Amino acid sequence: MMNPRHDECLLAAEQRLLPLYAEPHRAYHNVTHVRALLKLTDMHADLIRDPLAVKLAIWFHDAVYDTALPDNEQRSASMAQQALSQWGCGPDLISSVVSKVQATAGHRWEDGDTDTALFLDFDLSVLAAPQAVYDLYATQIAQEYAWVPPPAYRAGRIDVLQGFLRRPHLYFTERFRAQWEDGARVNLQRELKVLTDGPCTS
Repeated sequence: MMNPRHDECLLAAEQRLLPLYAEPHRAYHNVTHVRALLKLTDMHADLIRDPLAVKLAIWFHDAVYDTALPDNEQRSASMAQQALSQWGCGPDLISSVVSKVQATAGHRWEDGDTDTALFLDFDLSVLAAPQAVYDLYATQIAQEYAWVPPPAYRAGRIDVLQGFLRRPHLYFTERFRAQWEDGARVNLQRELKVLTDGPCTS
């Protein structure tokens, strides 16, 4: 159970970041995404060692989101570091949150913290969603890149999908690899086929 200090930190994060997640260019990376990840932390609390660090990372991980920028993750991590320092959070908590946010650049688990692996798996949970939910997600991502010419978007999205499919595993934890891996690969392969071959007409 969170202590009052933890609740205050999360409330401060919510108040600080809700206006950013309401930015009109966010079709997918908005507060609905954040709330979905927070729900996953509650559903799988038995796996999490430091729920405050994970929940703060969830709030901050897309704090800066501009598809024209190459360094959203680092900018979001810097925002987290500055805000948490201002709120008087301890250095270990700040380091943990910053590391988790930075890990979303490329979705690479390199800090050895099992909570980071869980956080990254939560962030990619949509890949294993039912087909209608996944297809809405794919549409929303395309909307966030509406400024990119369609051929360039298609090529870039194909690269992203192929990059995921080349990975030996999409998920880092045993629980979510067992629950989500197969479904996620089916969704990714289906989207890739649409992008490379065109939508099915039959």
